[in-house]
Amino acid sequence: MEKKRVLYVNQEITPYLPENHISKIGRFLPQKTQESGKEIRTFMPRYGLVNERRNQLHEVIRLSGMNLIIDDIDHPLIIKVASIQQARMQVYFIDNEDYFHRKFLFRDKKEVFFEDNDERTVFFSKGVLETVKKLGWAPDIVHAHGWFSSLIPLFIRTAYKDNPIFGNLKIIFSLYDDDFSEKFKDGFIDKVLMNGLNKSDLKHYNDGTYVSLMKGAIDRSDALIQGSVEINPEILEYAQASGKPMLDYVEDEDYYVAYNKFYDEIIGEE
Repeated sequence: MEKKRVLYVNQEITPYLPENHISKIGRFLPQKTQESGKEIRTFMPRYGLVNERRNQLHEVIRLSGMNLIIDDIDHPLIIKVASIQQARMQVYFIDNEDYFHRKFLFRDKKEVFFEDNDERTVFFSKGVLETVKKLGWAPDIVHAHGWFSSLIPLFIRTAYKDNPIFGNLKIIFSLYDDDFSEKFKDGFIDKVLMNGLNKSDLKHYNDGTYVSLMKGAIDRSDALIQGSVEINPEILEYAQASGKPMLDYVEDEDYYVAYNKFYDEIIGEE
């Protein structure tokens, strides 16, 4: 019997970024899933905070070299990879000089929200899916974490739905306490649009808020996980009202056991 495949799309992973709740899940959940007998691939952005030398990142030439068009401008896509030796796990990094070489995640040193965060999340999500296409690796589950990966469900269910790599999978989206109060600039939906996507697919995205991103991800996902003890009440209510399978917050350190059982239920292994 073939191993089931899980694609992780992460906002943050430790040790590449400081340790917090999301980055710890990004680090240990894929390892535990792999140890449970599934095959994994893991992606995150190559933020400027990631120390390439210390973490031994290197460019994957055969995967790099594509350009992604956002707002009618070509942006080179660079793919890098590093290994977490003790976990026997590789991490793929989505890189681009314009979007990911600053020494911060989503805010500058004065805590000002980057005005191009809208383009950055579009580039990251497209970059992950284009790289997985190039790898020729068809997942059974895509598990996306955090608002920065929230366009993944939309793209898979619209622009990429006819690609055999993404044609027969389940999408699980984890909801966290990673709210932001700012709004994206006007014109966000024009940056999201691509072949296979219509403006009618983007009803939630006009206002460019955190809540709209989360609602859009919930709509296009097959199942949901409450990843933090507390999440935005409006989002929690929307998720619960969706009627989709939802795993409540798991306090136990062995949360990965519940997560993998949930995976099996969603893909019909039980």
